[in-house]
Amino acid sequence: MFFRYFYGIANYKMKILVDKFTIQLQEALDIANSAILTQKHKVQNIVVTGLGGSGIGGTILSELVQSECPVPIIVNKDYFLPDFVNSNSLVIISSYSGNTEETLSAMKQAIDKNAQIVCVTSGGEVHTIAQQYKYDTIIIPGGNPPRSCIGYSLVQLLKIIQFNGFVKTDLLSQVKATITLLDNEKEAIKVESALIAKKLLNKIPVIYSLGSCEGAAVRFRQQINENSKMLCWHHTLPEMNHNELVGWTEKNDSLAVVTFRTSFDYQRTIKRYELCKELFTKYSHSVTDITAKGISKVEQSFYLINIGDWISCYIADLKNIDPVEVNVITHLKNELAKLN
Repeated sequence: MFFRYFYGIANYKMKILVDKFTIQLQEALDIANSAILTQKHKVQNIVVTGLGGSGIGGTILSELVQSECPVPIIVNKDYFLPDFVNSNSLVIISSYSGNTEETLSAMKQAIDKNAQIVCVTSGGEVHTIAQQYKYDTIIIPGGNPPRSCIGYSLVQLLKIIQFNGFVKTDLLSQVKATITLLDNEKEAIKVESALIAKKLLNKIPVIYSLGSCEGAAVRFRQQINENSKMLCWHHTLPEMNHNELVGWTEKNDSLAVVTFRTSFDYQRTIKRYELCKELFTKYSHSVTDITAKGISKVEQSFYLINIGDWISCYIADLKNIDPVEVNVITHLKNELAKLN
């Protein structure tokens, strides 16, 4: 009974964070609107470097602005920056804690390469270094699991891109519209999420994006991993039609397919999925389509992020586990610290 009570309290904390997502988005907007960025960067490429809950914002950012941004956006999730980074590169350092060792390594390389640097962090060594070199820095609230603070970090990435004139679209206004959308849809999202969670319990989720929202699908996979303590995988159409599709050859009731869809999906990709769905239905436990609501890509991406977060929390409820706990990651970091 004690463990059931303890884990219920822990999951309650994570669900409160998810439940307050629109409050977080409003706070993120307030931070973005008051942030003082002193320099507009004219560059040949943009690199967002960060990992986990901090890095996924870069993945989603690159997807949201790819049809407008005139320079490539690369997302780096390693210790080392690509060799092309130089003084004509904008490197955005995204580290929620400010102490992520891979990101700090990449930051030091960016400094050595004389790259133009902007930081998004709650503090830590990233903030210390940024102050030393007088880099523009946007400070976001700390103290929570990084994966629960994607609203804070992603909105600041949108701010940086918009401030520098890489897009003409008013991305921050679209975030404002997202808040209204998610508030209006909150109860419906929770009901749908709870039903989907039951379908995924004790299954291996196979997450497919129809090309326009792969970042949100990756985010969902990560939330299933961390909050629900489950393995799963994701892929995207049309790419999976050229490899993974061949693996669908026999029935496996441990698999449950979930697709992320938006109004921006290309018609031929939609047709591809309709043909593939016959196969998925034949060989897997279930197939669930999640269609984003909203008008803009920003709205639809945040909608999918939110529903994915709720699903992962409801699975944790059903498993009676603590979604906040990441002891295996803590152990890994502690062992790596011994090598320093």
